[in-house]
Parts: sequence; C-alpha cells; structure tokens
Amino acid sequence: MKNVMGIINVSRRDELLRDLTSLRCIASVPFGGRYRLIDFVLSSMVNSGIYNVGVFTLNKYRSLMDHLGFGKEWDLNRKRDGLFILPPPIHYPLGYYRGDLQNFFSHIDYFHRSKQEYVIITGSNIVCNINFNEAFRFHQETEADITVFYKEIEREEEVFAQCRRIEVGENSRVLDMEDKPGRLNSNKVLIEIFIMKKSLFIKIIEDSNKLEYANLIRDGLIRNMNRLNMYGFHYTGYLGIINSVTNYFKHSMDLLKREVWQELFYKPGLIYTKVKDEPPTKYLDLARVTNSLISNGCLIEGRVENSILSRGVKVHQGAYIKNSIVMQRDVIGKNAIIENTILDKEVFVSEGKELIGDTKQPLLMSKKSMI
Repeated sequence: MKNVMGIINVSRRDELLRDLTSLRCIASVPFGGRYRLIDFVLSSMVNSGIYNVGVFTLNKYRSLMDHLGFGKEWDLNRKRDGLFILPPPIHYPLGYYRGDLQNFFSHIDYFHRSKQEYVIITGSNIVCNINFNEAFRFHQETEADITVFYKEIEREEEVFAQCRRIEVGENSRVLDMEDKPGRLNSNKVLIEIFIMKKSLFIKIIEDSNKLEYANLIRDGLIRNMNRLNMYGFHYTGYLGIINSVTNYFKHSMDLLKREVWQELFYKPGLIYTKVKDEPPTKYLDLARVTNSLISNGCLIEGRVENSILSRGVKVHQGAYIKNSIVMQRDVIGKNAIIENTILDKEVFVSEGKELIGDTKQPLLMSKKSMI
C-alpha cells in the first residue's frame, strides 16, 4: 500500500474518559499494560504497508509525542515519508475550535506535498487489528468514492450504545448515517475509519473551509452522501471503541480472554509499542497470580487475580488485587484490597486500605493519588 497515506485523527473529546484524560489526550491512554490506544491503528497501518502517517493532535499531546518519538518502534523513522505529528493551529479563524476539518486545513500543505494517491483516515480511540489491504481492494473493486468501515453487532450490546450507526444496502452501498447516536435503529456500528482518494479529501477540506463547515463526519461525509458513491466495508474482527470509562474497563478486561488476546495482538499482524528496557517481573515466595497480564519490571508479593498490571508496579505482602487495572509505577501497600478499580499512574495505596468499585461502574483514581 505504498500509494496510501495514513491519517490518525486525535480529536475525541477528552472528558469522555474523565480523569484518565485530565493530563493526556485519548490517543495516549494506557491499554493492556504496555500499550497506548494509538498503538492499534498505527500498527495496523504499518503492517499493511503504509509508511506515511500523519497524527493530527488537538490538545494535551505531550505524552503522545513522548510515546511516539520518531516512530522507531513502528519502522517510521525514515528519510522519506515516515511519522508526522501535526499540532493544531495557535489561532482558529473564528477564535475557537469547531471541528477536525479545521485542523486538517491548517496543515493542507502536508497533503499536497505527500506523493500518495489515497488516504486512510482513522480515529485514535479504536482497539482493533485490521488488514487495510483487504479493505483497500474492496474500495477499488466497488469503485467507491469513500469507503466507510462498520461492524455488525447484537442489538443488545450496551458497550456500543453510544456509537453512531449506519444503514447499508445489499450491494454494500451506504444508505444512511447518523451524526449523533440514537436516530437509526440499526445493528451496524460506524467505525471511524474511511478510505478515499487524497484529491477528494483535499476538496472536502477546502470546500468545507469556504463554507465554514468543520466536522468531518457531519459536514464531509453526511452532507455529501447523496452526491458521492459511499460504500461500507464490513469489519469482522474484534472491536473496541473507547468512549467511556465503562467501555475502557470492559475492553481491558476482555484482554484476559485468551482468544481475544491472540486475535487482537497477533492477527493479522503484531501490535507495536514504545520499548522500555526494564527487568522481568519478580515474583516472591508468597506471590499468587491467576489469569492476569503482568508487564515487566513489577515486584509481586501479594495476590493478583483477573487484573492488568503495567510496568513497575509493586504489590506488597498481603495485598489483594482483583478485576482491576493498575498502571505504571503504582504501589499497593500491605494488606490493601483493590477490586473493580482503575488506578492511573504513580498511585500510592497505603497499608490496609480498601478500594472497591463495581463491574459496571469501576472506581477510578487519578494520577499520583495518595490513598
């Protein structure tokens, strides 16, 4: 796919994940112990042969820049093409941010100078492992102007309740698409991944700027649905759309299922992340760990069950962690109990404390909390 460039659009509203995004953008939220949310779409692009990737940021992107660096782990530190982190403009035309098309227009020269003919645009809060080559063949075979990704779900799946829906005809033609969830009674969830020619994408950006339109989905796609040939590509693999703390917790816990882990991190390609040189986790004599993901650099003296631990976590003697997400460099004191809880980075839980949430409403502790 050397003729395709990738765009990762980091424009989701940060308040969706509450304290998890108080100091970071949604793309850099930790996931699965060692990874960040952006790793999944970025790795999918690289595995599909895309080597010109632009990451359009909005705010609080310091941790994202630190994580991505020059793109070495994704083989994107290149003399030609490579990884481009593109910040928002300092001043917007009307004085405030109205939508992602504004950010695209502020870097319109990046698109004009890129040599690729096609573009794949994705969101940054999508947990998946996609072979874009298959979708690109579909785009060319159908002679679509725009290809939209979707997934069919069971109607009662609450985890997708806040996601947009689309209607697709028998020939895969997109018949309808909603701007906000709730209008369409459809089991087809819109995935914010789109394929089109770069020239069409530039035209949408420039025309929208003239008319003071700003939102890619509402103004770029829905307004042009009847004018353009828009087709739906049915994605059948594992999908997580992280748009709430509850969804983040649910999809994180899915990783403890062997079949989900193997599909998400190994098929059709590997998921890459920033490499850190740390020692293996050390398990002391009284440590008991069952059905958990433990990253490197941890020290385990207590009991860990059905949980995900990031790098450098310390679990002292007698501590019990169950159904929880414990992020980097957290310290769990002696005889403390952590259950159905999300602990952000560098949280200290003192001896004997209890933090117990609910599976549908996990307890969330912000970064550097002292408990």
